[in-house]
Amino acid sequence: MIEDQVILVECIGPVMHVTLSRPEVLNALNSDAHFLLDEAFNRFAGDSELQIATITGSGDRSFCAGTDLKARLNEETDRFPETGFAGLTERFDLTKPVVALVNGDAIGGGLEIILACDLAIAVEQARFGLPEPRVGLAAKGGLHRLARQIPMKHAMKIALTGNLFDAQTALEYGLINQIVEKKNFVRECQCMLDTLLECAPLSLRASKEMIQKGLSASSMEEAFKLNYPEHATMLSSYDTREGSKAFLEKRTPLWRGR
Repeated sequence: MIEDQVILVECIGPVMHVTLSRPEVLNALNSDAHFLLDEAFNRFAGDSELQIATITGSGDRSFCAGTDLKARLNEETDRFPETGFAGLTERFDLTKPVVALVNGDAIGGGLEIILACDLAIAVEQARFGLPEPRVGLAAKGGLHRLARQIPMKHAMKIALTGNLFDAQTALEYGLINQIVEKKNFVRECQCMLDTLLECAPLSLRASKEMIQKGLSASSMEEAFKLNYPEHATMLSSYDTREGSKAFLEKRTPLWRGR
């Protein structure tokens, strides 16, 4: 485990777990945190042995309360890595799955992190929102993603009112995949990870690549014509052959990630 004052990073097999570790400020992030998270996700992207990443908060009150406003006032300017808030919101070339384990409130930048993740599971007590306008700011990293992920009227309500909303509303909007009771949170999170790990890692990367890159195309026809390197790698991989053999032999495939 890598540990410092701001984040914890632990790799268990093919899964990298990232924990925001500033419970005294509800896991709000300062500049140092953004750069440490950038380093962590750079490591995840570059390590062929790592297949899935998770991100969560320490404690049981807050997933992430966004920007540490006190720290921000003490700095002359905002400092972010090129990959944006939490090293994620402006990271556009990561094809491995990232899962948000929302253990509490996801406010401001906390919601932005969820929007930058591929899947999200949340405790029923969690609250969500982009209250930046109420403190004279705007959620740069979140607003572009928000309007691409949910209906425009819902996006505008979240962006323009700054109001918080509950987990059920987040589920109805499509911002999270699942709500669980706090007592079952760890178990349900592991179930989600186990389900992902049943799939071939190269297939997950190819699937994410095709969805993300295809959405940037001007039309469905154009999406089919784009080049998808991860998909090409998957088709020529050991795992593709192994998947077919295992199916025909009625056994569990043994993925190698190559």
